[in-house]
Amino acid sequence: MFFCINIIALRKRKVKTVVISDVHLGTYGCHAGELLSYLNSVNPEKLILNGDIIDIWQFRKRFFPKAHLQVIKKIIDLSTKGTEVYYITGNHDEMLRKFSDVSMGNIHILDKLILNLDGKKAWIFHGDVFDASIQHTKWIAKLGGWGYDFLILLNRFINWVLVGLGREKYSLSKKIKNSVKKAIKYIGDFEKAAADLAIENGYKYVICGHIHQPQMVRKTNKHGTCLYLNSGDWVENLTALEYHDKRWELYHFSNDKLSPFYSDEDLKSLNYKELLAAITITGKK
Repeated sequence: MFFCINIIALRKRKVKTVVISDVHLGTYGCHAGELLSYLNSVNPEKLILNGDIIDIWQFRKRFFPKAHLQVIKKIIDLSTKGTEVYYITGNHDEMLRKFSDVSMGNIHILDKLILNLDGKKAWIFHGDVFDASIQHTKWIAKLGGWGYDFLILLNRFINWVLVGLGREKYSLSKKIKNSVKKAIKYIGDFEKAAADLAIENGYKYVICGHIHQPQMVRKTNKHGTCLYLNSGDWVENLTALEYHDKRWELYHFSNDKLSPFYSDEDLKSLNYKELLAAITITGKK
């Protein structure tokens, strides 16, 4: 069995385009280990990081675990092996917007991206432009981010107890989102605004992050139609979007039976200081 798993692990899935967002590296809720396993299991031509990859808002010097550094190193390694990496800025990493349109080898920092996918135009951006609370009252949004981080920690403790009792895990934040009418309306308004703008501008795909709600749904209005996609997050849902063979798929880590076995022994062997040095040296090239 161990031998079979090792053979399978060498066969990375070839994917034309992978989109991930809302990883929130540097926060307690980030599932960096699971994301690393996923990135080790695919070989994408393009990797699109659609905002809030590094949570600069809640960055703490005392909390940036080795697994979080490994994710950054893995992304750099993919770029050096030929993967085009597009880092689209979000609200939690908005400080990077001062570097928009800067490229370093195969890594490109952008505020938005337009791709031609088999003759169809895709409009890709984080989505915080639709959020008035972030645009006009940023301190409230930041306070909400810290509260969300605490909620995730509390939820992990509750799930630890539930698993110990032999019961299923429970998502506090999903329960809150699904029960609060304003939250449901906000998500609906967000999707409609993105789709309407995409249709108006002739895009066949509109791809967002930001609201942590993985989605792939056809949107139609009197002017036309487009496919609305949201890559979800790596805090609760652990999801990504994959485009291959002229079709989109919504990837769920929880449904993937193989990716947990994928590992990068070179990354594992590096200690914290060595990872930092490797990232810094690569960035200077």
